[in-house]
Amino acid sequence: MDLKARYDFATAELDPPFAIVDLAAFRANAAALVRRAGGKPIRVASKSVRVRALLEEVLALDGFAGIMAFTLPEALWLAGHRTSDDILVAYPTVDRAALRRLVRDEHAARTVTLMVDCAEHLDLIPADGHPVRVCLDMDAAYPVLGGRVKVGARRSPLATPEQAAAFAEEVVKRPHLRLVGLMGYESQIAGVGDAPAGRPAMGLAVKAMRARSRVELARRRGEVVRAVREVADLEFVNGGGTGSLEWTSAERAVTEVAAGSGLFQPHLFDNYSMFKATPAALFALPVVRVPGPGTVTCLGGGYLASGPADALRLPQPYLPAGLGYTGTEGAGEVQTPLVGPGTAGLGVGDRVWFRHTKAGELCERFDAVHLVLGEGVESTVPTYRGEGKTFL
Repeated sequence: MDLKARYDFATAELDPPFAIVDLAAFRANAAALVRRAGGKPIRVASKSVRVRALLEEVLALDGFAGIMAFTLPEALWLAGHRTSDDILVAYPTVDRAALRRLVRDEHAARTVTLMVDCAEHLDLIPADGHPVRVCLDMDAAYPVLGGRVKVGARRSPLATPEQAAAFAEEVVKRPHLRLVGLMGYESQIAGVGDAPAGRPAMGLAVKAMRARSRVELARRRGEVVRAVREVADLEFVNGGGTGSLEWTSAERAVTEVAAGSGLFQPHLFDNYSMFKATPAALFALPVVRVPGPGTVTCLGGGYLASGPADALRLPQPYLPAGLGYTGTEGAGEVQTPLVGPGTAGLGVGDRVWFRHTKAGELCERFDAVHLVLGEGVESTVPTYRGEGKTFL
């Protein structure tokens, strides 16, 4: 039974649109991430999963330890459910109500670590409750042209050892704060594929940039960590992502790595030369029209990913093979026309399986995911949305 036939058979009693996670692929991807991390623990990025049951499954595996949450309310919710006793909030928060909840909850204050990179972040943390754990976010972007241009995400104002140490001194002056970690996310390495399909020249340019950035960042991150450790006794130094596990885990200064997208393997992560993974998260749309030979129309499907407005943000028709967009309509709010040789044999009521560009964003579209194992659905579990949580 081919893959499409197996998914169709396993979900025959379900009416699309719906989302699935192939548990065998999910577990194989998790094992591959652990191998790539080279013995360093992986903190799972919850924004790339957004299904509490799957987070719990991953955390039960050897090689994974802790969660990287994307907002403080999410971290408090996960802490309340005892999903993990080690939750790092990946982005700074200005949510004053959530901060008040944090300092009043002894368990949450022991479990959750906040991300900070400026005095304004520190000023927002109430001083009249339980001590709060904080993590310094260093800027890991690649500086070129003498630092006038940076390649990578614009994250933190703390780029040098001197800046990081001075900010660490500011943190430890405040008795209600505990500086326990340092993080640096190298988006220009972890988040940029070096083997874009049909663009070999671009691939060579990305490989060269990533190679130079790796050398610069390994040196600078080591210096930043040494400078901050002179101020505070850090429990962890976090770095990396699905696209850079081998390289980041090899840095002596890094004690743990982060990953999440590689569990679902959305199509954004197909363009890497160092690893390949199996698509695990899919969504099905029904064919509702056959306008003519070589064309079918699916219901809905306009699940565009965040980021720059380009064709890469469109979900990818996956099964059957040989389907593409018309070029004038793309993935639509209420209908998605598809063309190509893959339309042969598709009729009204049949299914087309798609992959999202990003991992967890798919779960913002569905209340539940059906966990497929073999030729059946093992269980159906709620997404964050299905539990009434969006955290945006």
